[in-house]
Amino acid sequence: MSLPSLIIRPQKHFVHTSPIGLVVLFLLLCTHSAWADNWPDGTPIDTWFADTTKVNVDQLGKKYVVTDYGVSTNPTIVQTAALQAVIDRCHKEGGGVVVIPAGTFMSGALFFKGDTHLHLSEGATLKGSDRIADYPVLETRFEGETCKYFSAFINADHADGFTITGTGTIDGNGYRYWQEFWIRRKWNPQCTNKDAQRPRLVYISNSRNVTVQDVHLMNSPVWTNHIYNCDHVRYLNCFIFAPTSGVKAPSSDAIDIDKCHDILVHGCYMNVNDDAVVIKGGKGTYADTMAVNGPVDRVLVENCHYATVHSMLTLGSESLHDSNIIMRNCSSENASRVLWLKMRPDTPQQYENVRVEGITGKARSFLVIRPWTQFFKPQNRPDMPKSYCRHITMKNINMDCNNFFDVGTSDKYDLTDFTFENIRVNDKKNAFSSDVIPGTVVRKVVINGKKYEDTRTIKIKQR
Repeated sequence: MSLPSLIIRPQKHFVHTSPIGLVVLFLLLCTHSAWADNWPDGTPIDTWFADTTKVNVDQLGKKYVVTDYGVSTNPTIVQTAALQAVIDRCHKEGGGVVVIPAGTFMSGALFFKGDTHLHLSEGATLKGSDRIADYPVLETRFEGETCKYFSAFINADHADGFTITGTGTIDGNGYRYWQEFWIRRKWNPQCTNKDAQRPRLVYISNSRNVTVQDVHLMNSPVWTNHIYNCDHVRYLNCFIFAPTSGVKAPSSDAIDIDKCHDILVHGCYMNVNDDAVVIKGGKGTYADTMAVNGPVDRVLVENCHYATVHSMLTLGSESLHDSNIIMRNCSSENASRVLWLKMRPDTPQQYENVRVEGITGKARSFLVIRPWTQFFKPQNRPDMPKSYCRHITMKNINMDCNNFFDVGTSDKYDLTDFTFENIRVNDKKNAFSSDVIPGTVVRKVVINGKKYEDTRTIKIKQR
């Protein structure tokens, strides 16, 4: 399943000067007025974010259909070496597209290199081995740390221009990994993701100008998509799924964005047993002093549909400085939360310039801000910066919620300058208060039929 693109791309060149041409130009400018908009900090949104043009696989070079190079069509054989040989050959011969034809092909970890691309034909399934031994231990990035851990199923490092295309499926085959996790968690409630030893589905690192489009990304043993130290990455019309009932897929985050900038998530469907789009960058008391960690800036999530997820957009729990994050024009069937700001007492965190707008549907909670203490390890740091969330805007919201305003204060962080504008919600908890967060601005907010006024504005007028 893929969702249609909802944004019309602006034209890069316009040569008509006739009256008709001027009319068309005017209409185009009106249509694309959103791209004259700014990020929450006031800087212009680059037109790169308007370009949802799909990658043309025919323009990526020679196609290497894996069955033409000795890969068996037997779906029960783990063919890591044979598949990797095709990737290596493609790279050695100058690059091109590794094509998975219709059928099921099982493999362990695969490593894509510069100028190599992955295409999954209609009816194709690239299925991960359910044996952890098929995923080598190497230095990688996981849970906010650079560490030794298992590789992902699909890996691409220093692969500028890398693409994953096609309507086929990358299937993590996670069932046995999930079973083992829940068994371990029952035996040891403090069992972490690292203890459970599970590969991610797709890991892309140190790369730019990356596109993942149309593909089905399913059943990951742990995080589904993880990008680290990347920029100008586009997820276009992807179908991202892991089970949220029966044997649930623990920590199957849809897209983890880790120390990156300029990221577009457009027209995607997400149903996972954890948070959906997650902003990360590092964790720990001294995390902000380590070069391997870093900020996340300029992320646009738009026109996406969320089924069951823990949160539609989450900042943390492994974040340092997140700024210019927008989620807009998205719908929710059954999200537990819409915006979740996880505050770790052991990590200096700065969340600012975030805008959530045009959200419809149902959610258990809308805004959640609470201390996050799962597996945290505070150290003694005399100059520990105080964490904060500021300049957070929610506007044009029409939803049914159990708890619209689930906000807790703490001496470990400051909350300032939140804006609630043009909001109409049904809220069972009915706990909204403009007094909890200093600098709160309220405009055209209706909760359970009750209008909330901007008391600060009223006081100014009375003077």
